[in-house]
Amino acid sequence: MSENYDLIVIGSGPAGQKAAIQAAKVNKRVAIIERGREIGGVAVHTGTIPSKTLREAAMYLSGYDQRGLYGKSYRLKDDLSMEDLLQRVAITINQETEVMSHQLRRNNVEIIQGTASFLEPHRIKIENRHGKISEIYADYVLLATGTKPNRPEHIPFDGETIIDSDDILYLKKIPRSMAVVGAGVIGVEYASIFSALDIKITLVDGRDSMMGFMDREIIDELTHLMRDRGTVIRLGENVCKVEKNEQNQAVVTLESGKKFCADLVMFAAGRKGCVNSLNLDAAGLSADERGQMKVNEFFQTEVPHIYAAGDLIGFPSLASTSMEQGRLAARHAFGMSLHSHPELFPFGVYAVPEMSMVGKTEEELTRDKVPYEVGIARLKETARGHIMGLQEGMLKLIFGLQNKKLLGVHVLGEEATELVHIGQAVLALDGDLDFFVENVFNYPTLAEAYKIAALDACNRMGG
Repeated sequence: MSENYDLIVIGSGPAGQKAAIQAAKVNKRVAIIERGREIGGVAVHTGTIPSKTLREAAMYLSGYDQRGLYGKSYRLKDDLSMEDLLQRVAITINQETEVMSHQLRRNNVEIIQGTASFLEPHRIKIENRHGKISEIYADYVLLATGTKPNRPEHIPFDGETIIDSDDILYLKKIPRSMAVVGAGVIGVEYASIFSALDIKITLVDGRDSMMGFMDREIIDELTHLMRDRGTVIRLGENVCKVEKNEQNQAVVTLESGKKFCADLVMFAAGRKGCVNSLNLDAAGLSADERGQMKVNEFFQTEVPHIYAAGDLIGFPSLASTSMEQGRLAARHAFGMSLHSHPELFPFGVYAVPEMSMVGKTEEELTRDKVPYEVGIARLKETARGHIMGLQEGMLKLIFGLQNKKLLGVHVLGEEATELVHIGQAVLALDGDLDFFVENVFNYPTLAEAYKIAALDACNRMGG
């Protein structure tokens, strides 16, 4: 006899966890099936948490975030090793995993270790590490299996000199030079983090621009800052070959014929959905060539009782949005009300410096013929910016020209991913320029930049 569950969640990343907890809160019998040794998925073990922790460790141990005050030659620790950086990552992952396990158990969510595959649309087979097989029945299923790095077949990955973004946490030593292939979120984050450690970086991408969903002015500013630190950015260039030379370096050949050497080559050229072991055919499902699932606005696949959420369904593939997608999928499955405003979800990119945005970009508004005006504040103009020794960073606000309503918030600089939430709240509450002008912000804070940017917009509007 197979056990019966109201909801089975396959995958324990941000989408899976939040869906399981949401269903458990309304007294449903829920289990999460996780094939890894630990829960948390890519977000905890190879992606979100490790890369942000690595960033913090790099900024702190290299002294990078203090150089505005103490000069460009300032270093906290001269002979930084990969071990120094990864020590902090290990501590954080352990703490995060403990908190998550506790939260799931507290909500009576069962955690089943093993690899799940469909036998029928409602029946799932689980095979554990020791080869033991069991079967369960589920009224509803959520697929939240996430993604893995896409590895181009013509590249000789070896986990040491030629790696994907998951391998970065197993590096033995810090390279002197590094090529990053792919200028999406992951590529830009790692390129800028390692650049802060004074490593010579070459960033390559076949597209003509980096992160097309972000505001162009913010990306231009980031590009300038990265180039200023010595990063070589080659856009519109594809890698056709990577070989190793006698010095055990990688020799990268581009389609244009250019060649260069690097101690390390990291591919961050897209990711593929983890669907191979699911036996989707048995459930009447299929994934596209990138292993991604198509869903409707309620996160249902073409089989109505089977949902999919998180990185598995594609853009934006952020932990924050994945959590919300998982929660909404569970609410829809069990007939609960849905309130969601994807247009108010912020995007955070943990590069050096950070970037974050919410709302519309200038490009979108121009395309939609919405008249607007912009206000800009430089973070180094604020008293808090002086105290922190900030050399870079900006806050850009976009307001409707007719009604002065806030339409978009774009931030570059330290604390950008925190700062954006002030603008997010004003957007959600349909606020306008007057709120920022008339509001009082703590002094000294970076949040004051909102007032400076609003006054700047005011001046441009002739107010």
